[in-house]
This record gives sequence, structure tokens and C-alpha cells, in this order.
Amino acid sequence: MPNIIEINDFSSPELDVFARLTEAQLRNRLEPEKGIFIAESQKVIEHALDAGYQPVSFLMERRHIEGQGAPLIARCGDIPVYTAEFDVLTQLTGFQLTRGVLCAMRRPQLPSVEDTLRSAKRIVILENVMNPTNVGAIFRSAAALGMDAVLLTPGSSNPLYRRCIRVSMGTVFQVSWTFAPENWQEELREKGFATAALALRDDTLSIRDERLAAEEKLALVLGTEGDGLADSTITDCDYTVKIPMYHGVDSLNVAAASAVAFWQLRKKS
Repeated sequence: MPNIIEINDFSSPELDVFARLTEAQLRNRLEPEKGIFIAESQKVIEHALDAGYQPVSFLMERRHIEGQGAPLIARCGDIPVYTAEFDVLTQLTGFQLTRGVLCAMRRPQLPSVEDTLRSAKRIVILENVMNPTNVGAIFRSAAALGMDAVLLTPGSSNPLYRRCIRVSMGTVFQVSWTFAPENWQEELREKGFATAALALRDDTLSIRDERLAAEEKLALVLGTEGDGLADSTITDCDYTVKIPMYHGVDSLNVAAASAVAFWQLRKKS
């Protein structure tokens, strides 16, 4: 039976997750076992539910209760469904709910590196990629172009930030991921991965080099916006790779570069 709750009191603490808590507060509040994230739009919420994420509550326009929100509500038992008209929700959240539906969900315990890389052949390492838009776009390309898993260093944006989820179109729930330990390069070598750093250097291989495609297990290492990868990271990688450029362009945005690399170096079946 749906638990529909009309919003009458903006100050209700149950609405804090949607209107007043920052991303950091959502992530750290009672972390790790009771941390929260927000999924937005029917399609994204469906991906999260399909992946086994646990819903806590909904916030949606009244018209969606019997519309696009109905199948979501039906899947989630009697969790609270907070609702009001569009202008009221805009006033509450401080922005327009262009997708009409938000769902607060519990953050799961992250898998181990061992579990994340099980059966993986092509993986992505994000070193201190801090922009959530870029992280979301990289996940979307990783899902679309055949990457099996993503490891992030602790300095990277959390994939469960709302903007990451939205930009990824929910693929953060479809690609296996976790945060990498400090000794990630050593651990990857133990698991049989060759590592390829994408960097703007002269002493590099072309991304078309057949040696890269021939690697049975390959980890593509991408660095932070602007500064790129740390020198020590590049030195420790097995390959340094550059995407050929034309018309005097010296680099691509990290998300754009990732899509080119994923397509070129995906594991051929």
C-alpha cells in the first residue's frame, strides 16, 4: 500500500535529505552503513533498484504518483512518498525538479578491489578526477564502450554524488566500481593487469599501437583535470599513451579523452 504524504511543513526533518543536506553530509552522515544518496528521474532510479540499491523515501510531483512514478512506488513497498505540486517542490528544493521524481537511497558497503575486478579485462583508474560532471560522463562512456570496472583514488569525486549519477544516466549502478588502495598499481600487477597512463608527453605510444590492444588485461589510467596524472604514476605505469591531435589542439577534456581511449582499447570479442 503506497504511503503517500502531502507536504505541509517545509521544516520537517524527513525532507532534509532532499532539501537541506549537502552532498558531504549525505555521504558522511552515519557513514558507512546509513549514508544516503539521491537518485533523480524514473530511468536512473530504475537502474539503481535493478542493481539492488535500497530505497528510503521518494519526493515527487503529485501528477507522477499515478504516472511515471507509479511503477517505482509499486517496487518499493510502503516507503514514504512525499508529494506536492510542482511549484511547492521547487520552493522546497530551491531548484526545478525537471525530472519530477527524486529517491533517497542507502549507500551500500563498497566491494573490495578483488570483487570489483573479478573477471574484468578492461578497467579504468581515475586519479583525483574531482569534477562530478566528468566522473559521471566517464562512467557513461565506460558502460557504453565495454569497460568492466572503475577504480577511483580517494581524491576523486564520489560516483554517488547527485550530479555524477545524473550525468552518468544511472550507469554508476551498472559498472562495478570501488575506491582504490594506495598500492593500487602493485595490486593490479598481482592480478595480471598492464597499466597504460594517458598523458601529454613526447615519449609515448600512439593509442593505436597494437601492443596495447593485445594485452589480455589492461588498466587505463586517467588523471585530474588540468594537471593530469602525477609524474610518479606515469613512471610506474607499463605504458604511456597519447591520443593523436590535429589542428594544433593539445588536449581533450578528461571525459572526452576517456571515450576515445575506451573505444580504441576495448577488449575485442
